[in-house]
Amino acid sequence: MRRVILFIAFALVMGNVESQPFNRATYATIIKIADQKMEKEDYYNALDWYEQAYEEVKDDEVSVKIANLYFFLRDYRNAERAFLRVLRRDRKNAYVEERFTYAQTLKMNGKYDEAIEELEKYLSDGTDPVKKELAQVELEGAKFAKIAPDPRNMTISNAGKNVNSSYSEYSAVLAPGGQKMYYGSFNSEEIIVVDKNNTDYFAKIYSADRTDEGWGQGVALDEKINRPGYHNSNVTLSPDGRRMYFTRQLLTGNVVSESKIYMSEFGAGGWGAANEVEGVNGDYIANHPAVGELYGTEVLFFTSNMDGGYGGADIYYSPFKGGKYGQPINLGPKINTVGDEYTPYYRDGVLYFSSTGHPGLGGFDIFSSEWNGAVWSEPVNMGKGYNSSVDDLSFMISDDGYSGFLLSNRPGTRWLKSKGKTCCDDIYNVSLKIILADLKSTVFDQETDEELQGATFQLIDMTDDEESGKVIDTKTNGNGNAFDFPLELDKFYRIIASREDYYPDTLEFNTMGLLDSKTYEIPVKLKPTPVYITISKEEPIELENIYYDFDDDKILPDAEPDLNFVLEILNQYPEIVIELSSHTDARGNDAYNRELSQRRAESARRWLLAKGVERKRIQAVGYGETVPKTIGDKLASEYSFLKKGDVLTEAFINQLPTEKEQEDAHQINRRTEFKIVEGPTSIKIEETRLIRKGAKVIEEGLEEGMDDGGEKKN
Repeated sequence: MRRVILFIAFALVMGNVESQPFNRATYATIIKIADQKMEKEDYYNALDWYEQAYEEVKDDEVSVKIANLYFFLRDYRNAERAFLRVLRRDRKNAYVEERFTYAQTLKMNGKYDEAIEELEKYLSDGTDPVKKELAQVELEGAKFAKIAPDPRNMTISNAGKNVNSSYSEYSAVLAPGGQKMYYGSFNSEEIIVVDKNNTDYFAKIYSADRTDEGWGQGVALDEKINRPGYHNSNVTLSPDGRRMYFTRQLLTGNVVSESKIYMSEFGAGGWGAANEVEGVNGDYIANHPAVGELYGTEVLFFTSNMDGGYGGADIYYSPFKGGKYGQPINLGPKINTVGDEYTPYYRDGVLYFSSTGHPGLGGFDIFSSEWNGAVWSEPVNMGKGYNSSVDDLSFMISDDGYSGFLLSNRPGTRWLKSKGKTCCDDIYNVSLKIILADLKSTVFDQETDEELQGATFQLIDMTDDEESGKVIDTKTNGNGNAFDFPLELDKFYRIIASREDYYPDTLEFNTMGLLDSKTYEIPVKLKPTPVYITISKEEPIELENIYYDFDDDKILPDAEPDLNFVLEILNQYPEIVIELSSHTDARGNDAYNRELSQRRAESARRWLLAKGVERKRIQAVGYGETVPKTIGDKLASEYSFLKKGDVLTEAFINQLPTEKEQEDAHQINRRTEFKIVEGPTSIKIEETRLIRKGAKVIEEGLEEGMDDGGEKKN
């Protein structure tokens, strides 16, 4: 059986029992501190100290304590590891009693065949009569889990991050009409540290409204309900929604040491001040209230560890008479077991509850039992979907019988990373209709918004592996532009879209919190990568880009890259002699233009001489206005009013329609070119051009020319 515990994972501040810093602590001191934490029921910190002790000395007794603590705190993966390192070398069967909890751990981890084997060993060799009774139940449950059918015509889905936090949530309930829910929560994403500087670490009762996107953000109720200094949770409503029942609890360490049931009534100003419910509370734990009806009388079901029960926590009821509740009555051995019974909920003659003492798939399973007016029927396990290999509690169903909630720490639950994936319970939507989810995605060019074919999509499930995930499917849209993927509920997904000549893109989304079927329509826009071609060719060349301002011989800054290019050629071919030929526009007289062009040619030569080129290798000639520029491919691509073959004579320029176009043409004529006059008649030049960006072709026909020495690169 289990101790009554709030599954919360506090990080309690260390007390003053440590006599010296840990880096100088002896093994005996570490064990002493761990034992003291255990005595205070400070289980998380006790676990940390026992782990430190085991690192010092590999003691099997310590490992068993660690394993039991992990199991108690619902970190079943680490519990299995700690048990296994002891039991696999237990040749003398010294730890036979631990095999029962180890078997439960295997069952919680969904390893039913291994659990069955261990349970059969324990039933053969164990000595504890209560454990053996529970082991027989666990064995029946593990065998049932292997054959239990998957649910039909129902959907269980996580209620989403607006209501679920990284800590446990508690006992969600629908208000009449189904548009509002109430639930308990710590509503924290970080480790909660309990010390004198942190006074607001208590669980509170929240409400949340239904929206088109699922449940909205939870809002804490005021202090009439959430009394400061107490954990307020385990909320339920009367059938008319006018009375709210809930618990106020105190903890010792991580264990509930006080729990009483309170009631508030809804009035014109909202929920009124809560009062302790007389008749059901006492010197025991009173928990999990639920309103029902027996023998034609309203009753309040609740759970308690009061004396006289059948095991751990049992389910009781108190009849409501004369404005108060009567003596609590145990529901008897058909419902209650040597295990724990939790979270009763009553609707239309059916009692739903969770139990560890009836055969189940996991730890707490949800069961139902019908009331015929005199006796309860044998409890029935509600099967897969409702139940998992771990804990499933607090089932409730709406008045129309089509929607409700349950609590679970099953896969897909949000969890506190430092406390294990099964540490904490989330609220799950229960819908007796099929809720489906699918992804429809399209891919476009980010710059042009054109649809792209030939893209590849990977759908990756990131739920259990936040780093790399599990690839679910890969598709390529050879002909169309749409990708369709069926999705599972309560999953975190990543999609990676890629295509040749584009940078890949990654997007993430999740299917948490759905109340109705949904199609996720996610467009993806890929950024194109530039594709260049490098063409190698050997031919006489001219320099076209050294230009001058009107009536000036100073080289413009834009010309320096071209002069650097000439310098590289001269350094690469030391036998070359070049002619720097300079030209003017047609404005001014011929003699002045020849003299100006000569000065311009000399200006370019001086630039090269300053870089270390010998004077004899450069001939500077000024041609004045006598050789107007003939437009080639490059200039034609830069100036929309010019085309290849145009000759920029004075007559041609004067007929251009705008003053700017005329001035641009004059500047093109004001240039310096170079050509080889001695040495090789041709040299090898590599020219890099942008030919495509993504799917958009920039220059047609260039890729065919790659056979003449071209090399494509991104």
